[in-house]
Amino acid sequence: MIKLKDYFSKGEIILWSSSVMAIIISFCLFDKTNYMTLCASLIGVTSLIFNAKGNPFGQLLMVVFSLLYGIISYTFSYYGEMITYLGMTMPMAVFALISWLKNPYNGNRAEVKVNSIGKRENICMWIGTFVITFIFYFVLKYFNTANIIPSTLSVTTSFLAVYLTFRRNPYFALAYASNDIVLIILWVLASLYDIRYISVVVCFVAFFVNDIYGFVSWKKMKNRQQGNN
Repeated sequence: MIKLKDYFSKGEIILWSSSVMAIIISFCLFDKTNYMTLCASLIGVTSLIFNAKGNPFGQLLMVVFSLLYGIISYTFSYYGEMITYLGMTMPMAVFALISWLKNPYNGNRAEVKVNSIGKRENICMWIGTFVITFIFYFVLKYFNTANIIPSTLSVTTSFLAVYLTFRRNPYFALAYASNDIVLIILWVLASLYDIRYISVVVCFVAFFVNDIYGFVSWKKMKNRQQGNN
């Protein structure tokens, strides 16, 4: 059984606590009614701190977050976000959870073994990303998706993120950080019509900071694991 106060560093506890406080304060100031948004944000930011440790529990929380976020996206006609998270991010989080559980580092199920991908797989990944982006653009256009260009870019960055997460590659965190930037733009645009969505903007700003930390943490974890082999 993991003792959380010993498992996380003081810096990680401060990062998580600050993120939670920012999300709660923004909810109290700008929303006050949509508790699903608050719940999704808190689950999402908690998943990121576990992901930063390479802990499969983070992927389990990501499955729950994806479901809630898909519903929230539907409320503002962000069908791209809804389809992406319900049809891609959530299923891939399930596959990532299985992959992480099957690949513990030295038998420690609280830490996944960091993986690298080769040049050929890298090329295939980018070709797949282009194809997915191309297809989704026309799907989103068919559904009259609001703010279609950033919505399409969100699909691109989301696909890269979920694929790299599944492959246990440190760069998944940078891909998610790129996705966070796109989502910040999307929800800033949404907040121009409904101020309640400012709380979602704050959520993804917190996600961005946590994803950057996640990348740094995974690089350190990779160096440590390779040094111990």
